[in-house]
Amino acid sequence: MKQSVLITGGASGIGLALTKAFASKQYKVYFLDFNKESGMELQAALVDLNQEVQFIHGNVADREQMQDIINKIGPLDILINNAGISHVGNLGTTQEEDFDRLFQVNVKGVFNCSQAAISKMKEQGKGLILNMCSVAASMGLPDRFAYSMTKGAVLSMTLSIARDYVEYGIRCNCISPGRVHTPFVDGFLSKNYPGKEKEMFDKLAASQPIGRMGKPEEIAALALYLSSPEASFITGTNFPIDGGFLGLKM
Repeated sequence: MKQSVLITGGASGIGLALTKAFASKQYKVYFLDFNKESGMELQAALVDLNQEVQFIHGNVADREQMQDIINKIGPLDILINNAGISHVGNLGTTQEEDFDRLFQVNVKGVFNCSQAAISKMKEQGKGLILNMCSVAASMGLPDRFAYSMTKGAVLSMTLSIARDYVEYGIRCNCISPGRVHTPFVDGFLSKNYPGKEKEMFDKLAASQPIGRMGKPEEIAALALYLSSPEASFITGTNFPIDGGFLGLKM
C-alpha cells in the first residue's frame, strides 16, 4: 500500500521540489497551496506523468479549514509543514501587521496542520511530522527579526511534538535550510537591487561556506530520506542543510 503524504506550500519553491520528489517515488501525494492556479497546473502536469497527486486549495492559517481537509483525506502517514512566508526587517522596522502575518502562517499554520494530523496518526499508531525550519532558528541573521521568531517557534514545536508522541509511534523532525535558490530569492533581488541582481546573487551565494546556494531538490532529497524506513530511528532532531553556514561560519 502506498504511503500518503500531505505537503503544505507544495506548489512553489522548496514545496514544489518536495511534491515532485515524493510523487516520483510513488507516494500518494496531497499538496496544499494558497495559489490555486499554480496548484492546478502542477497537478495536471504530474497526473500526465501517471503520478498519484491531488491538489488542495487552502490556507494553513485557517484552523477549521485545515481540520476539515485533514479529516477528509483518509489515512495520513506523513505531514510536511513547508508553507511559509518571509519578511525583511529588524525589531525597529518590523510592523505589528508584519509580525502577525508571519505568525499566522509560519507558526499557527504548523500548529493547525500538526494538531489536525496528530489524532489521526495516534489512531494509526504511526506517523511522521516533518517541519521546514531554517538556520534562522539557531543563529542571528540580520534584518530577519520576525522570520527568525517564527522559525525558532518551529524548532521548539518540533522538539515538543517529538517528546510528547514518541510513545505513540509518531516521529517529528525538522529541516533547517540555509540560503536556497528559489523564485523568492529572484523576486527579492529584482525588487530591492534592480540592475544589480547578478552581483547581489553572487554575494548571497558566497555567504555559504560551500560557495553556492542550495537547490530545492537537495532539500527534497533529505526530506525523502527522513520519511523513509531507513530513518525510523530518528526523532526530535533538527537537520541543517546549509552549505556549512552554521558549522563553518567564522
